[in-house]
Amino acid sequence: MTTAVAHEAHHDGPARGLSRWLFTTNHKDIGTLYLLFSLLMFFVGGSMAMIIRAELFQPGLQFVNPAFFNQLTTMHALVMIFGAVMPAFVGLANWLIPMMIGAPDMALPRMNNWSFWILPFAFALLLSTLFMPGGGPAGGWTLYPPLSLQTGAAFPFVIFAIHLMGISSIMGAINVIVTVLNMRAPGMTLMKMPLFVWTWLITAYLLIAVMPVLAGSVTMLLTDKFFGTSFFNAAGGGDPVLFQHIFWFFGHPEVYIMILPAFGIISAIIPTFARKPLFGYSSMVYATASIAFLSFLVWAHHMFTVGIPVAGELFFMYATMLIAVPTGVKVFNWVATMWRGSMTFETPMLFAIAFVILFTIGGFSGLMLAMAPADFQYHDTYFVVAHFHYVLVPGAVFAIMAAVYYWLPKWTGNMYDEKLGKLHFWLSAISVNVLFFPMHFLGLAGMPRRIPDYSVQFAGFNELASIGGFAFGLSQLIFLYVVIKTIRGGAKATDQVWEGAHGLEWTLPSPPPYHSFQTAPEIK
Repeated sequence: MTTAVAHEAHHDGPARGLSRWLFTTNHKDIGTLYLLFSLLMFFVGGSMAMIIRAELFQPGLQFVNPAFFNQLTTMHALVMIFGAVMPAFVGLANWLIPMMIGAPDMALPRMNNWSFWILPFAFALLLSTLFMPGGGPAGGWTLYPPLSLQTGAAFPFVIFAIHLMGISSIMGAINVIVTVLNMRAPGMTLMKMPLFVWTWLITAYLLIAVMPVLAGSVTMLLTDKFFGTSFFNAAGGGDPVLFQHIFWFFGHPEVYIMILPAFGIISAIIPTFARKPLFGYSSMVYATASIAFLSFLVWAHHMFTVGIPVAGELFFMYATMLIAVPTGVKVFNWVATMWRGSMTFETPMLFAIAFVILFTIGGFSGLMLAMAPADFQYHDTYFVVAHFHYVLVPGAVFAIMAAVYYWLPKWTGNMYDEKLGKLHFWLSAISVNVLFFPMHFLGLAGMPRRIPDYSVQFAGFNELASIGGFAFGLSQLIFLYVVIKTIRGGAKATDQVWEGAHGLEWTLPSPPPYHSFQTAPEIK
């Protein structure tokens, strides 16, 4: 009898080893899984970028053939977007949202587990296509027909992998919405939530709205290739430009899905190290909502060169410029928060400040691309590559790194190595500019993107960009080392980790009322 009881107790206790991670429904464990998976994909996608930059180091074909080069650019984008940036944000959401709103866990814990475990299989499937007859997808991450329909045996596997990623994203988004709307602690009204929670709530609605659009567009590609339909086949009465409309109706909100949670992170970090509440909390909430709404009205600015009517070009041009207004409000509020604050410059703050400056540069080049007549010159050149990488690398990726440095002591109970953190920051910040800034000049001079060989006049800037790329890639090894070292041990972090040296609250000062993560707020 006692043995049976002991046996039962053993099973009811906390799971150990592999089963703890396989079957976990704990939001912190699942958040950790997402973040570690994202880190792995960051290095997989980054190694592809290294091969791309090695090939582009000088004119001529050095290392890879043009077909494989196109497969690499396609795969690099899919891995970085769906494998590195988005899972990192979902991991942060899992870790932080319940603690920020005073909830015991996410609302749908079993679905939470499932939404993570779909991802490793989706990416194993996606990456395996590189080894199939005819190679992986080579139509760019946008998968434009008719080019993408030339993909060989790998095509259905790519489509299935994209469906799996979409299912995972939608389940994660449903979980966030249900948690935030139903599980806030008493007294935690919507307008008292930290901005990270707000940005994720809005992002979750965007995900649910646009992921089915992507699913529809790639399914239509699939039926065009295997079932004789002609959605995008001009010979059968279809229109390849229709694919672009459907794809970018997903694709543009997707860009904001990858940056809105970053805005929430930066809105948490800057007030902490400026020793001031966030300037204009409610205007930040409304600006985030406006950006999300407007993101559905600007998709055809990716399509100025396909021959849409002038009235359409004008509409999309002005709508795109309009989206710069709420973004400008955010940048103003961050700067106003820092203005006359008692700032210190720990690693998270350095990444946050770099985010504000470099993301703004990406915003300015975005305004240039928004002008229809100018876009005819820039379209499909390296100028576009420079623009979106400024938004996504010093933007989304720097924000994720800032978040890791900021919350890692809270997650692990250990303090990271500040000297190494700052070394990682300075190497990353310098090399990322050496990598992407020359691409503006390449694009303005007319170098097309997604091409493995180029004319000799582009050699100087490409060499510079490649050197920056290798430096940036290598400096991420410091990040990996810092993360592993902190997980394994180090100086113990205090309850309020940022208080140690500077008398500073760790908890978020973004909403005007004080809110500690340790206790549910009092009901007034």
